[in-house]
Amino acid sequence: MTTMSPARMFGPLTGLLLAQGSALTANRILLVTLPWLVLTSTGSPAQTGLIATCQVVPFVVVQALSGPLLDRVSARHVSALGDLASACAIAVLALSGTPPIWMLGVIAAVVGAADGPATAAKAVMVPVATAAAGQPLERGTGITTAVERAATAAGPALAGLLIATQGVQTALRLAATLFFLAALTGLAITAHRRRQAGPGGYFQQLREGADFLHADTSLRAIVAMIVASNFIDQAFLTVLLPVWARDHGQGAELVGLAISAFATASVGTALITAWIGNRLPRKHTYLIGFTISGVSRLVVLACGAPASVVLGVFAVAGLGSGLVNPIISALTYERVPAMLQGRVNTLITAWAWSGIPFGGLAGAALLSAAGLTASLWCCSAAYLVAVLRPGWRVQWHRRPDRTRAAPVPAPEPQTASV
Repeated sequence: MTTMSPARMFGPLTGLLLAQGSALTANRILLVTLPWLVLTSTGSPAQTGLIATCQVVPFVVVQALSGPLLDRVSARHVSALGDLASACAIAVLALSGTPPIWMLGVIAAVVGAADGPATAAKAVMVPVATAAAGQPLERGTGITTAVERAATAAGPALAGLLIATQGVQTALRLAATLFFLAALTGLAITAHRRRQAGPGGYFQQLREGADFLHADTSLRAIVAMIVASNFIDQAFLTVLLPVWARDHGQGAELVGLAISAFATASVGTALITAWIGNRLPRKHTYLIGFTISGVSRLVVLACGAPASVVLGVFAVAGLGSGLVNPIISALTYERVPAMLQGRVNTLITAWAWSGIPFGGLAGAALLSAAGLTASLWCCSAAYLVAVLRPGWRVQWHRRPDRTRAAPVPAPEPQTASV
């Protein structure tokens, strides 16, 4: 009787989705668990914010610098080692009882630094695993978007339940277990990228990725939109939405329900996009989906709608978000050649996160200067401008698969900067 190796137990796309789902759920659990641990052990909101910064900043920095590594080393090994490092760091925290603040900061930094390359490695394996499964690219990006949104909806709720019933340490142990499962599953992925490194040193290759991103007009427009929308979303979700709920006689439960409704609804349309996304008109799908998903949430609050209407609009907004993200991801993969996938995609992710640490501060400053209603209308207008610009800046037509092409074609002529 022959035994089946773990690598043969599931297809490459299924293995990637399992690894991605496990790691993302662990991260979403930590999103609730780490701040709660700091707040209950120190009682200091300032130290709670400091620990969040300790995790986000290494994530952004290492993500930006890890591109050549992904093009030199097997992406599945980078993914597995990053998830294993996160698992070990969280396991240490789970066994340490009530750790000192410096230890929390170090562990948060380790998790952020390890998660950056691991997340990027999973992302660059998506087109290869999708092709190995014989599926169109939108199907792979649609399913991975659905997995991400499902983790966003389930992880925080699971963390809250475990903290309330069994304590913080149980939630930390679950996060460590999920990271370990992600590492084990990642190693079992049967289809993975070959090493794509070209000539030149590490920093020369890093610059090649930056130059390609800067020279591609469509990618620059997409990146500018992501930076702006993430910045506004952070101001909205961390400052404006909670203040609106408080001022309208609602509690934190409305904030949680609204975010959960958004994430849950987006799972459905992400799966629809995975099914028929390769037949949807990209430009119109993007414009409709992003207008619904971004602007509508701000406008409904600015109009002072009742809580039931707000929850309904957030759910509809989630439907739009599930349409948009797979389209953008597929377009990005198509425009970047194989030998630059690691370098360019890590830079895009780093740019996407670059404004997040400052979004809350900007939201608080705008709120103090203009008041809640004016702040919501200002953010609505800014969001609309940010998402409409790629409508005429991006070449939305489908292009041949470049994820396995060897040469690097000449970038588009530069017409404007982001």
